[in-house]
Parts: sequence; C-alpha cells; structure tokens
Amino acid sequence: MKRLLYTLLLLLMVGTIQAQEGIDSLIDIDEVAIVGRRAMKQIGVQRTEFDAVALQEHIALSMADVLTYNSSIFVKSYGRATLSTVAFRGTSPSHTQVLWNGMKINSPMLGMTDFSMIPSYFIDEASLLHGSSSVSETGGGLGGAVKLATRPKEYEGFHLQFVQGIGSFSTFDEYLQLGYGNNRWQLSTRLVYATSPNDYKYVNRDKKLNIYDENHNIIDQYHPTERNRNGAFKDFHALQEIYYRLTDRDRLSLTGWYTGTNRELPMISTSYAENEQIENRQREETLRALLGWEHIATMGRIAAQAGYIHSWSAYDRRITGAGMSGEEAGSESNGLPDGTMEYSRNRQHTLYGNICGEYLPSERWLFSGEMTAYHHINRAVGKEEISNDGTQRLGLDKERTELTATATARWRATPWFGVGLTLREELYGEHFSPLIPALFLDGELIRGGKLVFKGSCSRNYRFPTLTDLYFQPGGNPNLRPEKGWSYDFGMDWRLSNPKALSFDGSLTWFDSHIEDWIMWYPKAMGYYTPANVKKVHSYGIEIESNLSWKPNSNWLMALHGSYAWTPSLNEGEPFSSADRSVGKQLPYVPEHSASATLRAGWRRWELNYKWCVYSERYALSSNGASITGTLDSYALSNISLARSFAFTWCDLSLRGAVNNLFNKEYVTVLSRPMPGINYEIFIGITPKWGKGRN
Repeated sequence: MKRLLYTLLLLLMVGTIQAQEGIDSLIDIDEVAIVGRRAMKQIGVQRTEFDAVALQEHIALSMADVLTYNSSIFVKSYGRATLSTVAFRGTSPSHTQVLWNGMKINSPMLGMTDFSMIPSYFIDEASLLHGSSSVSETGGGLGGAVKLATRPKEYEGFHLQFVQGIGSFSTFDEYLQLGYGNNRWQLSTRLVYATSPNDYKYVNRDKKLNIYDENHNIIDQYHPTERNRNGAFKDFHALQEIYYRLTDRDRLSLTGWYTGTNRELPMISTSYAENEQIENRQREETLRALLGWEHIATMGRIAAQAGYIHSWSAYDRRITGAGMSGEEAGSESNGLPDGTMEYSRNRQHTLYGNICGEYLPSERWLFSGEMTAYHHINRAVGKEEISNDGTQRLGLDKERTELTATATARWRATPWFGVGLTLREELYGEHFSPLIPALFLDGELIRGGKLVFKGSCSRNYRFPTLTDLYFQPGGNPNLRPEKGWSYDFGMDWRLSNPKALSFDGSLTWFDSHIEDWIMWYPKAMGYYTPANVKKVHSYGIEIESNLSWKPNSNWLMALHGSYAWTPSLNEGEPFSSADRSVGKQLPYVPEHSASATLRAGWRRWELNYKWCVYSERYALSSNGASITGTLDSYALSNISLARSFAFTWCDLSLRGAVNNLFNKEYVTVLSRPMPGINYEIFIGITPKWGKGRN
C-alpha cells in the first residue's frame, strides 16, 4: 500500500508540471452585495446542513462516515459494510426518522435505518432536523430526523465520470456516473460497487494466551494479534434519475434506487471458533422507486408523490464442517442443511403516497399542508417454520397502514420576529395518536440575521414497530406508543467580512422527556420480550460552528466543528428487584461527543483533516464498570490530500487518504475491534464533450 501512496505523490508532482491547460489560481471577481431575508420555512427550526464537499469527498464514504465526522451525533458502527445506526440526542436508532426525497425509509420491522447502506455519492443534499424541528416533516422522530435528497444535475449534453478507489485489505471501490441533459430532460445513472475481504489485523484485548517454559509452567501472557474473520463484503448500488420539465412551472421526476449486498458478519473477538467452520452471512436486496410531480405557482407550490419499496433479506448462520464429513455437511434436516443454527427470510413491501402544498398570500404569512399514506406488508420465515419436507410457512404475516395529516402556519409578525405552529395527526393501524402540536419562534437580537434567538416546543409519538408487537417468540401486542415532550432554545449567529472571513454557528439547549420507553428484557424462558418500562430524560447542549478564510486568490481555508453534551437518563421505576438501571445513562449513548473538519485549498490542491471523539459508553443499562460493561472513550483522525487537473479533453482528480491516522485501538460496539491505520487512493476522470470542453 505504501508503494501506491508513493506512486500517487509522484503523479501529483508530475501533474503539477504537465497540466498546462489547467487554471493555476482562483480568479478574483468584483464584490457583489446580496441582501436576503431569512426563509419563512426556517422559523425556529434547529437544522444542520452538510455541504457537497462533505458528502462527495470520495466514493468509499457512506452516510455513516459523513455523520461521524461532520456532526456530534453518535454513530454506532460494527465496521465498514456492517450495521451502522445513530443515537440522536440520547435516543435509540429507531427514534431517528430518515427521509429520502420525502419518503420515509426506516425499516417497518425494526424501525431503524442502516446508514452503511447509503453511499454518500448518491446524496446531493443532506441535513439534520433536531428534536422538535422534525415534527413538521415526519412523526416518530423523538430524537430528530435525517433528510436526504437527490437533485437534477442540470447537464448540457452528455456527461461521464468514473472514479476508481483502491484501499488497504484489498478493498476496491468503483463509481460511474452517466448523464445527459437539455432544456427539457435531465437523465442520470449512478453506479457504485465495493468489494473487500476486510481482513484487517487487530490486537485482541479480549483474549490472553500463555507462554510456557520447558517444564510447561506459565511464565507470561500476551494478547494475540488476529485478523477480522468472516468480514468480507460485496455491495452494489444503482441510482437512476429522470427529470422532465413540462413547462417553466411544472416538473415530473422518476427516481429508482437499487441496493444489493452480500456481507459476511464478522466473528466477535471472544469467539474461539475457526472461521472456516462458520458461515455467518447476510444478504439483502432493496428497491426504492419514486414518481413525483411539482408545480410552482406565483404564490406557492403543490406537489404529489407515489412510491414503492421492496426489500428482501436473508440471514444464515451454520456450522459448515466441524465434526462432520462432507456428506453430512451437505445433507439436510428439516429442509435445511445440517449444522444450520439460524435461518431467516424476510420480505417487505411498502406503498407510499403524498400530496403537499404551500401558500404564500403575503410576505408575512406562509401556510402549508400535507397528507401522507404508507401501507406496509411484511412476510417472514424462520428456522422453526421449515417443515421436515422443506415446506415453508410464514412465521410473521402482518400488514399495517399509516396515515398522517399535517397543517402548518408561519407568521413573520415583524421583519425581525416570527412564529410558527404545526398540528399533526397520525393513524397507525387502528390507533389514532392524540393531536401532535409543535410551536416555533425566532427573533433577531442583532438586525440583519447576525444574531438570532430560536425556540421550539413539541409533543411527539412513536408507535411500536412490527417486531416489537409480533416477533416470535417474545413480541408484545399490548405495547403502548412512546410519547414525549421536547423543548429547544438557542441562538444562531452569522458574522462575515466580505474581503476574507466568515463565521457562523449555533448554540442550543434541549430538554426531552419520553414516557413508556420500550425496552427488551430477558424472560425466564430464555428469550427476550419488550415492555413499556422506562421514563427517559434526555437533555444537554449542542454547539456547531463554521469558519472560513480566504486571505488571497490562491488560498481558501474552512473549519467546521460540533460538540454535544447529552446526559440521557432512565428515570423510570425498576421493573424487577435486580434492575440497577434507574438513574443511569442509557446504553451506547456517549455523554460527550465532538467532531471537527479542516479543509485547506491552494490553487488545485486540497488538504482535508477530520477528527471525532466520543466519551465512554456503557454496554449495560446498569452502567457496570466490568470489562464487559464499559467501552473506553476514543478519538480518531483521518487525513487526505487531493490534486485536480484540467486538460483539454478531460478533468482528472487524484486523492490519497489515511484513515485512523494515529493507529488508535478502539471499539464502537462491544467485542467488535475496528481497523487500525489504513490507506486509500482514488483516481477520477471526467471527459469533456461538446459544451463541456469550454
């Protein structure tokens, strides 16, 4: 891998000399003063937006990586190409709603989203809606919501881009984008393919091996160095977009997103099994499709969408050869291969419809309304549903309809003060939620948007998932929905010197009380079951800031930082005499988290440094201090160097990246060691055709 890095550096130096057709410096233009008014839709909203550089830095990134280094929310990851979920304001992954082009993509079975399956190169716009701010967009986001979107590229003629990535552990990433556009049509096809044995080395701190003398007496012990076993993956993603402009005010869109993965699930560090004897594999195929229409009017807009999601997943865990002959390993029992320990097949269908509108009768008023419908169909088969002759019967066969109606009014009472009110009503199956209100307000403390006070208050509900209600064994159909109140107060600031410097950011205090928190706990019969056992109080501070500096035409520097202090405490009653969780921090929720990104650009060179830190987390709700109960704090650093070239016939980009720069030993999840220092290089080429040559 070092040779690859040396080769990259050589190419960068040679390209600096040979790229005579390129532009070697930034161009100064005359200063233009732009006076704007804060958007009515953003009154009182606590929002974090990610820029295009963070989203499309290189193709190996998933949205889990983007959130790790560009926000203060905790990303719970089992490693690359394995489950990655987020803890937003001290809540669980199922309390974070994820929207893609307006359609919710959380699993109806589990309620959460795997961010490792979302390539950042497929996302053109991304933002976080904190706490109450999510109520105007979706329900159930007790922690908040993540909004993802794709947008037309506005091509003129044909467009092609190809990026090849090569990394440590024989990792290969390929990205291809094909596009065509004119004044009516915009077509785009994006493909990502990633493969790796993912067999990185780590020091196994969960094992100790003995050193013996010639008399077989133990004279010392050591932690062995092992490889990540059964961690290989193959991921394929395809995104097709079609946009058609009917008139200057009407646009049709059709978007399809396919994901196909074949992933081995790595063995935990406490396992003594041989990897050749264990198959632990997860496969998934998901198709998301959206058909949309939008009309822009003089005093508002109206839009409608119809969508469909199909997801098929398979999980197999079996012994493939230990203690049995080849014939025995290939034989079948109860319709399954011998040695099968776990087997499941899940198929999900979701139908989606949405209609929304906005009306702006004057500069002071904005009214909006929305109606949304989801219908989920879920079918699942487990090992116990396979008969002796191989016949399968459904272990879970459930459907559920979800309907939502939302109405919002926003009033800019004066140029410096605004207030908004959202009312939301939801139906899950046969159960209506109480009316869900959200109140927002903001006011300028210093005119011109230089210092703005924001506040919000909302009620929220999250209904149990289908797994919570009907999983066998253990599902509890008598669960009550989780409910709570959230409060936010804070300030936004924006300071700038048009000649060189700009500084903006936000400081927010939040307070959230959630009742009937759903927790799975062990039963005496040997399985887990969920119950409404907790009252959770989550509160804290969130800070975010951006600083950019352009000292001259050749240089540009930018710094982004975020920090969160998030106590998230169980304040409910003990559900048994052995319960020691009351008054303790929730599992896998760090009390402190922070991130920072530094970007420096000089002519066509770019240097990126990324850093994140998480305080200790607890694997047990009792916050036990034993080896199995506490995960140490850790800080990570990544660095990358890039150079772009402009030739007559193409644009060329080269990037080298070093991840875990200081070779930190760490775990995000108990018994799941993460990779040490590793390297990646990326080579991208964009041919120039037609107008693109200019």
